[in-house]
Amino acid sequence: MSRETFVFTSSTLRALRLQRERLEWEDRRRALSRQCLTRRFPLATSSSLLPKPARRPRYCRDPAVHNILYTGDLQTIKNIFKDEAVANVIVETVSEELMWSAELGLWVLSPLKKHTSPLRIAAARGYRDCVKHLILQGAEVDAVVGGKAALHDSCIHQRAECTQLLLNYGANANVLSEEGLAPLHLCTSPETLQCAELLLEHGALVNLSTRDRRTTPLHVAAEHGLEAHLQLYLCYGAALAHRNREGETALNAACASADKPAEAELLLLGPPCPGSRAELLRPDPIL
Repeated sequence: MSRETFVFTSSTLRALRLQRERLEWEDRRRALSRQCLTRRFPLATSSSLLPKPARRPRYCRDPAVHNILYTGDLQTIKNIFKDEAVANVIVETVSEELMWSAELGLWVLSPLKKHTSPLRIAAARGYRDCVKHLILQGAEVDAVVGGKAALHDSCIHQRAECTQLLLNYGANANVLSEEGLAPLHLCTSPETLQCAELLLEHGALVNLSTRDRRTTPLHVAAEHGLEAHLQLYLCYGAALAHRNREGETALNAACASADKPAEAELLLLGPPCPGSRAELLRPDPIL
């Protein structure tokens, strides 16, 4: 095979040399520009401003660890939960439940996974020292795991001390569950009065509606005949005229309640709490 060669003319060589110099000059200019920008705005490239990668969820399926949490073994909890990653593990349990199989035409046992968190377990059982230790190790107080946050559990189970502790460490008094319920909506027994007081003192919205039924805490208290709760909510400015998705007011709920309807009705129809923000409007009941 023959080889063909050619010779560059002087003008061609000069053009190539100029092009190479131009490219080198452009590279130097870009480098200087980046250097000046870094010196002028050092925080702009700081790693502290970069978004932190989402933490990959870690699961705990060890029954021994589950038992330690459910029994409130503080010393062992301190030995195991020593950092933020461990304090925020998802506690996973698997149980078998009977479910109807349309394909087989019969009932079959199907595994059902349930999730919760160490903080939720401790708060629900009133293990105040365990709650404090987990928070100090970095447990997220508003983390919604398995449908609820720790504050929901402490209110459901009337754990006023744990409720106070969670709120003191910055828990959101209006945190919503996956069903759209705030902790105040879960104060459904006379024993939850102190929890309701703590929530309101820390900014809970007394007229916050549930996501689906648009029910307020006043509706909930009226439905359960909770006179002390009703008085408390009225003193914090609960709106008597608010109607839920069915068009019912708290007064309608009190009339339909099987738990002390007469007392709740009288309280709702009575004068508002002195010095409160309660509305003076009294809505007519639905007939």
